[in-house]
Amino acid sequence: MNFEEIGVRDDLLRAISELGFETPMPVQEKVIPLLLSSDHDVVALAQTGTGKTAAFGLPVIQRIDVSRTVPQALILAPTRELCLQISSDLTDFSKYTKGLIVLPVYGGSSIQSQISALKKGVQIIVATPGRLIDLINRGVVKLDDVHTVVLDEADEMLNMGFVESIEDILQHVPQQRKMLMFSATMPSEVARIAKRFMKSPEEVVIGTRNQGAANVRHIYYIVNARDKYLALKRVADDNPNIYAIVFCRTRRDTQEVADSLIHDGYNADALHGDLSQQQRDIVMKKFRDRVITILVATDVAARGLDVDDLTHVINFGLPEDTAVYTHRSGRTGRAGKTGTSIAIIHSREKGRLREIERIIGKKFEHKLVPTPDHIIEKQLYNLADRIEKVKVDDAEIDKFFSGVSRKLSWLSQEDLLKRVLSLEFNRLLEYYKDAPKIDFIDDKQHDKKRKERETVSDKDKDRRTAERGMERVYVNAGKRDGFYAGNLIDTLNKSVKGRRVDVGRIDLMPEYSLFDVKKADAKRVVEGLRSIDFMGKRLYAEIADPDKDYAASSMRKKKNRSSR
Repeated sequence: MNFEEIGVRDDLLRAISELGFETPMPVQEKVIPLLLSSDHDVVALAQTGTGKTAAFGLPVIQRIDVSRTVPQALILAPTRELCLQISSDLTDFSKYTKGLIVLPVYGGSSIQSQISALKKGVQIIVATPGRLIDLINRGVVKLDDVHTVVLDEADEMLNMGFVESIEDILQHVPQQRKMLMFSATMPSEVARIAKRFMKSPEEVVIGTRNQGAANVRHIYYIVNARDKYLALKRVADDNPNIYAIVFCRTRRDTQEVADSLIHDGYNADALHGDLSQQQRDIVMKKFRDRVITILVATDVAARGLDVDDLTHVINFGLPEDTAVYTHRSGRTGRAGKTGTSIAIIHSREKGRLREIERIIGKKFEHKLVPTPDHIIEKQLYNLADRIEKVKVDDAEIDKFFSGVSRKLSWLSQEDLLKRVLSLEFNRLLEYYKDAPKIDFIDDKQHDKKRKERETVSDKDKDRRTAERGMERVYVNAGKRDGFYAGNLIDTLNKSVKGRRVDVGRIDLMPEYSLFDVKKADAKRVVEGLRSIDFMGKRLYAEIADPDKDYAASSMRKKKNRSSR
């Protein structure tokens, strides 16, 4: 089936053909005939990126009487960005529709210029609820001739607290109107609006109710809470061509994560409610132009953003509301393309993850955080791919090639290639040198392995050697002292000065503990732990001697104490 067969007019067919539209997407195939011919209202449940704007935009334009310059169609959107995007798309669709005027109406821009445009006459208003209410109250906007109302991203508008505004606006629209409501999910508030203001609406469902986008792969990494930022950097490094939105819960987290990424050399920036409209516009322009490739945002700030070709959506922790996760993940894998939604979580969020799986009908893949070797290999192959595809201007390069070639002639092909790679990757190699694994180990899933490890004698544990680049440290507190892995990490964080200490393998014995740290941190750790009071016990630490039997030494000390 093509657009002509579902009733789209010739002038619109010409415009969308130039835009590359060939065959209708499922939501367009179902919704366009309903809006053009049926008297029923429509509730359409579909993800962002499924072709919604054309689904309502084409029939809205087709129903306009261009000889009358009064508002005949009203489209409500939750954010300024989405409002502008819809207006831009409708203008493109109506390229060959003479006399049609589309006006975006939104906050953060001059209300006087919008009033002036309204007075000149428009047929389609695309508005955010707040600014439209303001214009209605000023008596500038008259909706008496509106025959079509569209609520786009209705669930988002309700989440943002626009319920009363929407109800107020609909009171100013004639009862005999056609109404379409688009929503990614169907919470009770959306159903209530539909029941109150729509007449026997027909429901169109693309996919399954509340289901995540079909082309999105869902992955989660589980790490300790303190390692979430390290995991985020590894995900970014493991995807050299990443173009992503990282979602954080709070404005503070958003700014901190963005600042850290910028400090660490990533093309990143933040988007949150503390930014002015001008700052938001600058950030979004840089993101759309790919000057920045990682946008760190709050859910509220990112609502309505319409950015194509995102490779990843990264959840820096899971949202409380499953509908929020659905909206987040729906920003990638759009228009038939594939995308990846990643959740970086800690152990207490696993229950929330399972609840999201159940509601969206998708299974999350558990993956281990990319290892340094895997990251470096991916980066090297990406560089090799860029070298293969680079365009060479022979005429310009030849002017300088012979001189450079003579200077480097003493290098073999292998030496030259190694130097090119090292020039690009020395920083990465240095950063990931001796970097530990950061995956959270779930004791319940590893009971068997832990029991197997516990069969190893304390003497054997004493003889264990640290992994390459690590140093073994002894401390005179163990399980009988209530000293477990969490206590060790807390004590290190509080007592060791300087940068945070990365801890490798930990062996907890009844009377003492042995653990691995980077060699460069070992002396600092030993000094930090000495003379610290832990639950009434004075701690002592030293660089572990692989030939020393700490188990026997602890037994002797215990006997000496009991004989006093």
